Amino acid sequence: MRTPVEERWVRRFRDDDGCGTKLVCFPHAGGWANAYRTWPLGLPSDVGVLAVRYPGREDRLSDPFPSGLEALADDIAHALSELTRHRLVLFGHSMGASVAHEVALRLQKRGHPPAALCVSGRRPPHALDGRRQLCGTDEEIVAGLRRLDESRASVFEDPDLLEILLPAVRADYRLVDDYPGGLRPPLDCPVYGYIGDDDDEVSPEQMRGWSDMTHAAFRLQVLQGGHFYLRAEEAALLADLSDVLGRIKYRAGAAS
Repeated sequence: MRTPVEERWVRRFRDDDGCGTKLVCFPHAGGWANAYRTWPLGLPSDVGVLAVRYPGREDRLSDPFPSGLEALADDIAHALSELTRHRLVLFGHSMGASVAHEVALRLQKRGHPPAALCVSGRRPPHALDGRRQLCGTDEEIVAGLRRLDESRASVFEDPDLLEILLPAVRADYRLVDDYPGGLRPPLDCPVYGYIGDDDDEVSPEQMRGWSDMTHAAFRLQVLQGGHFYLRAEEAALLADLSDVLGRIKYRAGAAS
């Protein structure tokens, strides 16, 4: 049964009775759930594709921004409580990787760990020292966005769009800058890492540090591109995720 809280926090791009596995996607800083709208086309038909709707954007413009990244994870874990009756796989890119990880920890603590955690383009929580601080003036934020994602440069030249986008970006950057990270209890589920080979925000070596965040298996996949490799390389990413999801389904069937 879908609760009002779940409906406020989760957008469903595919979620019918035949979806034995549900992939829950967490957007990057300033990102929208709608970024994952095309993913059902590249994933098996028995995989539900859902995305988290952060406050302060899309149709939640009037909702207040969260006070911190861990408070955001608390709210999302609560919103997903009914969905834990199903086989959940969490995928998060950049800030979304940290949020997904914190949500996974909360679900595990409640006795409902996800079947897997997929993290993309983000250092693990115990390797955040020395990271670049994101907050600054509006001009500095826009310059940083252009550097990270040149393909969206035209968006940042439209003052009307910037007026809508910048408050969410600024709020999320504060969450990222204020997130202390540090050691976390290991997860019991496998962790899969993804990164672009030209990402200047995180290195493959730093991504491999996610192996410390699980008692189970870890694997890193390096794709072509920069920090937002997952746009140009969506087909390759979804092909690999399809393989991951297939193995998770097989293991679940063998264990039942």
